[in-house]
Amino acid sequence: MKRVLLVWHSQGGRTGRLAEAVAAGLAQAADEITVCNRQALQATTTELLEADGILIGTAEQFGYMSGAIKDFFDRTYYPAEGKMQGRPYGLFVCAGNDGQGAIVNVERIATGYGWKRALPPMLVKGEPTPEQLNAAEEWGATFAAGLSIGLF
Repeated sequence: MKRVLLVWHSQGGRTGRLAEAVAAGLAQAADEITVCNRQALQATTTELLEADGILIGTAEQFGYMSGAIKDFFDRTYYPAEGKMQGRPYGLFVCAGNDGQGAIVNVERIATGYGWKRALPPMLVKGEPTPEQLNAAEEWGATFAAGLSIGLF
Protein backbone atom coordinates (compact mmCIF):
# COMPACT_ATOMS: atom_id res chain seq x y z
CA MET A 1 0.00 0.00 0.00
CA LYS A 2 1.31 3.46 -0.96
CA ARG A 3 1.38 6.38 1.47
CA VAL A 4 0.52 10.00 0.72
CA LEU A 5 1.44 12.85 3.02
CA LEU A 6 -0.99 15.75 2.67
CA VAL A 7 0.56 18.80 4.36
CA TRP A 8 -1.31 22.09 4.39
CA HIS A 9 -1.80 25.34 6.21
CA SER A 10 -4.84 27.55 6.31
CA GLN A 11 -5.26 30.71 8.30
CA GLY A 12 -8.62 31.93 7.06
CA GLY A 13 -10.12 28.61 6.01
CA ARG A 14 -9.92 28.80 2.22
CA THR A 15 -6.87 26.56 1.88
CA GLY A 16 -8.40 24.24 4.47
CA ARG A 17 -11.48 23.81 2.29
CA LEU A 18 -9.25 22.96 -0.66
CA ALA A 19 -7.34 20.47 1.52
CA GLU A 20 -10.63 18.81 2.51
CA ALA A 21 -11.59 18.46 -1.14
CA VAL A 22 -8.16 17.05 -2.05
CA ALA A 23 -8.43 14.59 0.85
CA ALA A 24 -11.86 13.49 -0.40
CA GLY A 25 -10.32 12.77 -3.77
CA LEU A 26 -7.49 10.80 -2.18
CA ALA A 27 -10.03 8.79 -0.19
CA GLN A 28 -11.44 7.40 -3.44
CA ALA A 29 -8.33 5.20 -3.62
CA ALA A 30 -8.50 4.03 0.01
CA ASP A 31 -7.91 0.41 -1.05
CA GLU A 32 -4.59 1.32 -2.68
CA ILE A 33 -3.23 4.21 -0.59
CA THR A 34 -3.19 5.49 2.95
CA VAL A 35 -3.29 9.20 3.64
CA CYS A 36 -1.53 11.05 6.42
CA ASN A 37 -3.42 14.36 6.51
CA ARG A 38 -1.52 16.93 8.59
CA GLN A 39 -1.56 20.61 9.21
CA ALA A 40 1.94 21.86 8.52
CA LEU A 41 2.93 22.60 12.11
CA GLN A 42 2.06 19.02 13.16
CA ALA A 43 3.65 17.17 10.21
CA THR A 44 6.86 15.32 11.06
CA THR A 45 10.03 14.31 9.29
CA THR A 46 9.18 10.65 9.88
CA GLU A 47 5.82 11.09 8.13
CA LEU A 48 7.57 12.78 5.24
CA LEU A 49 10.22 10.09 4.88
CA GLU A 50 7.56 7.34 4.97
CA ALA A 51 5.53 8.99 2.19
CA ASP A 52 5.53 7.63 -1.34
CA GLY A 53 3.92 10.88 -2.52
CA ILE A 54 3.56 14.37 -1.07
CA LEU A 55 0.84 16.98 -1.52
CA ILE A 56 1.45 20.51 -0.24
CA GLY A 57 -1.31 23.06 0.28
CA THR A 58 -0.56 26.67 1.12
CA ALA A 59 -2.10 30.05 1.22
CA GLU A 60 -0.27 32.83 -0.54
CA GLN A 61 1.00 35.21 2.10
CA PHE A 62 2.85 38.36 1.06
CA GLY A 63 3.55 36.79 -2.34
CA TYR A 64 5.12 33.71 -0.71
CA MET A 65 4.08 30.40 0.85
CA SER A 66 2.59 30.44 4.34
CA GLY A 67 4.99 30.61 7.26
CA ALA A 68 3.74 27.24 8.53
CA ILE A 69 4.63 25.52 5.24
CA LYS A 70 8.04 27.22 5.32
CA ASP A 71 8.44 25.95 8.90
CA PHE A 72 7.64 22.40 7.71
CA PHE A 73 10.31 22.70 5.03
CA ASP A 74 12.81 24.18 7.51
CA ARG A 75 12.28 21.31 9.97
CA THR A 76 12.38 18.48 7.45
CA TYR A 77 14.76 19.52 4.68
CA TYR A 78 18.12 18.55 6.14
CA PRO A 79 16.95 15.33 7.84
CA ALA A 80 15.36 14.27 4.51
CA GLU A 81 18.18 15.54 2.27
CA GLY A 82 19.19 12.93 -0.30
CA LYS A 83 16.54 10.44 0.87
CA MET A 84 13.57 11.41 -1.28
CA GLN A 85 14.84 11.47 -4.85
CA GLY A 86 12.08 11.05 -7.41
CA ARG A 87 9.12 11.12 -5.02
CA PRO A 88 6.07 12.59 -6.74
CA TYR A 89 4.49 15.71 -5.34
CA GLY A 90 1.69 18.12 -6.04
CA LEU A 91 1.01 21.67 -4.91
CA PHE A 92 -2.21 23.61 -4.40
CA VAL A 93 -2.28 27.31 -3.57
CA CYS A 94 -5.09 29.54 -2.43
CA ALA A 95 -4.11 33.09 -3.37
CA GLY A 96 -5.36 36.54 -2.72
CA ASN A 97 -3.06 37.97 -5.37
CA ASP A 98 -1.57 36.00 -8.25
CA GLY A 99 -0.09 33.03 -6.34
CA GLN A 100 2.99 32.82 -8.54
CA GLY A 101 5.47 33.65 -5.77
CA ALA A 102 4.15 30.80 -3.63
CA ILE A 103 4.28 28.37 -6.56
CA VAL A 104 7.80 29.32 -7.66
CA ASN A 105 9.23 29.13 -4.16
CA VAL A 106 7.62 25.82 -3.20
CA GLU A 107 8.74 24.32 -6.51
CA ARG A 108 12.29 25.54 -5.87
CA ILE A 109 12.33 23.80 -2.48
CA ALA A 110 10.74 20.64 -3.93
CA THR A 111 13.59 20.50 -6.45
CA GLY A 112 16.03 20.62 -3.55
CA TYR A 113 14.33 17.60 -1.96
CA GLY A 114 14.64 15.80 -5.29
CA TRP A 115 10.89 15.47 -5.72
CA LYS A 116 9.31 15.32 -9.16
CA ARG A 117 6.16 17.24 -9.97
CA ALA A 118 3.35 14.78 -10.71
CA LEU A 119 0.57 17.26 -11.51
CA PRO A 120 0.47 20.92 -12.48
CA PRO A 121 -0.01 23.19 -9.47
CA MET A 122 -3.60 23.99 -8.64
CA LEU A 123 -4.13 27.72 -8.13
CA VAL A 124 -7.33 29.18 -6.69
CA LYS A 125 -7.68 32.94 -6.34
CA GLY A 126 -10.03 34.10 -3.62
CA GLU A 127 -12.80 32.05 -2.09
CA PRO A 128 -12.97 28.56 -3.67
CA THR A 129 -16.11 28.07 -5.74
CA PRO A 130 -18.02 24.77 -5.76
CA GLU A 131 -16.51 24.09 -9.20
CA GLN A 132 -12.99 24.68 -7.88
CA LEU A 133 -13.64 22.41 -4.89
CA ASN A 134 -14.84 19.70 -7.30
CA ALA A 135 -11.67 20.23 -9.36
CA ALA A 136 -9.58 19.92 -6.18
CA GLU A 137 -11.28 16.61 -5.39
CA GLU A 138 -10.56 15.35 -8.92
CA TRP A 139 -6.95 16.58 -8.60
CA GLY A 140 -6.54 14.55 -5.40
CA ALA A 141 -8.15 11.49 -6.99
CA THR A 142 -5.85 11.80 -10.00
CA PHE A 143 -2.78 11.96 -7.77
CA ALA A 144 -3.96 8.90 -5.83
CA ALA A 145 -4.70 6.91 -8.97
CA GLY A 146 -1.39 7.81 -10.60
CA LEU A 147 0.56 6.92 -7.46
CA SER A 148 -1.29 3.63 -6.94
CA ILE A 149 -0.58 2.36 -10.47
CA GLY A 150 3.02 3.60 -10.52
CA LEU A 151 2.44 6.32 -13.10
CA PHE A 152 4.34 8.83 -10.97
